[in-house]
Amino acid sequence: MSFIGKTSGDPRTTSKSLGHVLITGGCGFLGSTIVSLLLSRSAASKVSVLDIKPSQNPYDGVEYHFGDITKYDSIYELFAKIKPDVVIHTASPLFNANMPELMYSVNVDGTRTLVKAAQETGVKAFVYTSSASVISDTQSDLINADETYPLIMGDRQPEYYTTTKALAELHVLTSNRPSSHPRFLTTAIRPSAIFGVGDVQLLPQGLAAYYDGKTRFQVGQNTNLFDFTETTNVAHAHHLAAAALLATHDREEAGSGPPLDYERVDGEAFLVTNDTPTYFYDFARLCWATAGDTTKASDVWVLSKDFGLLVATIMEWVYWAFAWGKPSLTRQQVRYSCMTRYYNIDKARRRLGYKPIVSLEDGVRRGVKDAIARGVVRGSPEWIEKQKREEKKVQ
Repeated sequence: MSFIGKTSGDPRTTSKSLGHVLITGGCGFLGSTIVSLLLSRSAASKVSVLDIKPSQNPYDGVEYHFGDITKYDSIYELFAKIKPDVVIHTASPLFNANMPELMYSVNVDGTRTLVKAAQETGVKAFVYTSSASVISDTQSDLINADETYPLIMGDRQPEYYTTTKALAELHVLTSNRPSSHPRFLTTAIRPSAIFGVGDVQLLPQGLAAYYDGKTRFQVGQNTNLFDFTETTNVAHAHHLAAAALLATHDREEAGSGPPLDYERVDGEAFLVTNDTPTYFYDFARLCWATAGDTTKASDVWVLSKDFGLLVATIMEWVYWAFAWGKPSLTRQQVRYSCMTRYYNIDKARRRLGYKPIVSLEDGVRRGVKDAIARGVVRGSPEWIEKQKREEKKVQ
């Protein structure tokens, strides 16, 4: 019998409430998905959100709080006032934000502040949104990689954002069961390449290539498998993790011993994907086809990785020299499009009872439709109309 008392591995099958759940970054892409999922499952007695800015589409029955997670005094005051049982920490700058100081301040300092305030105000469970990239050096292929792989950060990690996520994860996990607060339990979820409804990065950027007429070009031979993860599945994993931590907490409060090593969730990290490794450009072409692309494979011009890196390097230098912002092709994009990167999620299956609840195909269909409708895909008719409306407001 499993220590944490899972039924079928799906929290929807049990009436056990998470109590009061506070979600940081709850107005953002993943955070709002978690809010929606918990509400749809009646999984918590109360759901609160902490974010730096208001939600454009707030949920009825959710209590919204606004503030800076790096400010300890205000965070402590909020936690002491609302008394959450669970904190799910998703707040983070965007991966491609070129603001290293902000990344460190929010991801590292902000996480430390939240952990400290949570410990001191009686929070039982702390679930941190990490990233599958914390074990990737952006150069080497990852084939069926699992949680035994070491964190890669500092000088060995080209992406500073990933270093800050790794540092924050390390702090969260080492803050599990401290001597000062032995009932404070933590865990980390590491999703790979999140996409879906509400997406502000992956789908909008990828679909822009379709509207720019670039679907006839491909960098690399498309023999590299890559893991993408639909956002509802990531939210589902967070729910499972929170439920598992609380089950552990409740058992120990009742006098039972701690979980066995092979059952533990607290102090552990879990890789989460759609469990559907896909050839990189197959995923891109599925998205483009959903938007209306009819390009045939025989019409695609395949560029080598080396040539792609050369072109991207030249574009980055030119755009930098003329202060034009970010080019449409970067070395980072070339490396990712040619890299094999997929993960083994057996640990999440065994200990959390995790399995995807939204397929890759359904996720793409929903996400593409949503991104276009919101007018966030550059070059799409909806985006152009949105720009025209904004220009009229300025005039």
